[in-house]
Amino acid sequence: MEPDSQLPPRYPLVLATLVGVLFVSSAQFLVVSPILPRIAEATSVPESQLGVVVTAYAVAVGLCAFVAGPVSDSFGRRAVLRAGTTWMAVALMLHGVATGFWSLVLVRFLAGTASGFLGGAAMAYVGDVVPDRYRGRAMGIVASGFAAGQVLGIPIGALLAARVDYRTPFLAFGVLMTLCSAACWTVLVPGPPGEGKLRLDTALARYRGILAERDLLLVNLASLTMMVSVSGFITYEPLWIERTFDVEENGIALLFGVGGLANAAMGMYAGRLSDRVGRKVLVLFASTTLGLFMMTTPFMPSYLAILGLFVVTMGLVGVRISPLNAWVTGLVDHKRRGSLMALFLATGQVGFALGSAVAGPVFATWGFVACAAIGMLGALLATALLAGVSEPRQAANPG
Repeated sequence: MEPDSQLPPRYPLVLATLVGVLFVSSAQFLVVSPILPRIAEATSVPESQLGVVVTAYAVAVGLCAFVAGPVSDSFGRRAVLRAGTTWMAVALMLHGVATGFWSLVLVRFLAGTASGFLGGAAMAYVGDVVPDRYRGRAMGIVASGFAAGQVLGIPIGALLAARVDYRTPFLAFGVLMTLCSAACWTVLVPGPPGEGKLRLDTALARYRGILAERDLLLVNLASLTMMVSVSGFITYEPLWIERTFDVEENGIALLFGVGGLANAAMGMYAGRLSDRVGRKVLVLFASTTLGLFMMTTPFMPSYLAILGLFVVTMGLVGVRISPLNAWVTGLVDHKRRGSLMALFLATGQVGFALGSAVAGPVFATWGFVACAAIGMLGALLATALLAGVSEPRQAANPG
């Protein structure tokens, strides 16, 4: 490796801090679905209400993501990361006093308010402080925190919930987030200063301008329908697998662990491939195929068949996400990119909340096959919406 392709000495600690933040943030969110059976057992809540745990979190993330872009533009990304990680650590530790179902819903909402700021702020902070010639490598390193949350965080969290208590994973993640917060206060270098004031009228005008453009409106509607698809399908899948195939927590942990590896591997490969063949073709292929595979899941004859299909399904999620993010960020210039990505995340979280809210009564009434139908229809609708979005010309790939 040439010396000028290496990160300067101060950046590895900065990037490691951001990886840790995204690891904990994603793990404490994703672990909820595989531990829903433990929550049901401990709280004796009806199955139709279990999705509220996911919905409350997603609503909070969506609301806060909507304002995260303007706030970080006004007060700086480092300040948002410091405040957000501190609040996330507190919210996760509060899970220890959540003795009933509705108190758990409340603390999940509080955790969601912190998470709404962290993902976008972390990526924007990399863009602020890492020189352009290192930025692609740095973005790839930081984004690995998301995949690590599924590969490592979900299996560990699921096993802790089964062996001790459903609150234990959140307490463990709270300890890790406390360490990440301490690192944010000591390691992160200053970024460009913000304006120091928040202009609500300016932020709203920018969002209105985004939604007035056809392509940008379509990608946000697609974000909503994609996340309806994902949450409508995956919220009750672990519970269905446990009951149908008599699988214990080790099997669910294995499912999400290998699925996370497939997601990470295919996401990195698809990102490079999209530079050559284009973003749109990969996104449309992955979204269509993903929807069809979701619908086949309820008809699988064994746990091993489910495991194989889940690996393929999570791989397709990775194929869709990496090119889609690159595609969407290329639709606007840098002056509106932060607002677009904040809105894209917010609409996705609204979709996730809707999907999980609907999944509860649907699962209780018609079973998992109806949840799979939600997954398929949402994915196919997203495909139809994205088919109408233009694809910006890509810069030539030098190698």
